[in-house]
Amino acid sequence: MTRAIRPELLAERAATVRRHLDRVRDRLPPDPSGLAPMTDATDAVVLHLWQAIQVVVDTAVSSCVALGLGSPPTYGDAFRVLGRHGFVEPVLADRLARAAAFRNLIVHAYGDLDLRRVHTIASEGPADLLAFLAALRDV
Repeated sequence: MTRAIRPELLAERAATVRRHLDRVRDRLPPDPSGLAPMTDATDAVVLHLWQAIQVVVDTAVSSCVALGLGSPPTYGDAFRVLGRHGFVEPVLADRLARAAAFRNLIVHAYGDLDLRRVHTIASEGPADLLAFLAALRDV
């Protein structure tokens, strides 16, 4: 039996993600060279990007369970499962699985982050996070 994702929970998570992404946008320098180690701007961008990704990851995992798809073994697998079952586009699911891997890098190797890559992800990745939440809203 397929259950539904609670709309009020999804709306709350979407609002949280938007707040974090607004902070990323506000603190992201226009040029990648503006992100430097041990600066407030870099810390804010990385922290809020991590938090936005984490909320989306948590939503993916809980959605797999709520939709009767089981408990995925990894964060990336949560997106792939939702993609295989048609809840999100498979191409988007693959990009979000990479976002989950990036989240792991932030958590486990913060000091080794490639700040140019962080800038690219902070510039281009928010659209994927919002597209995922919009796809689930329509489930």
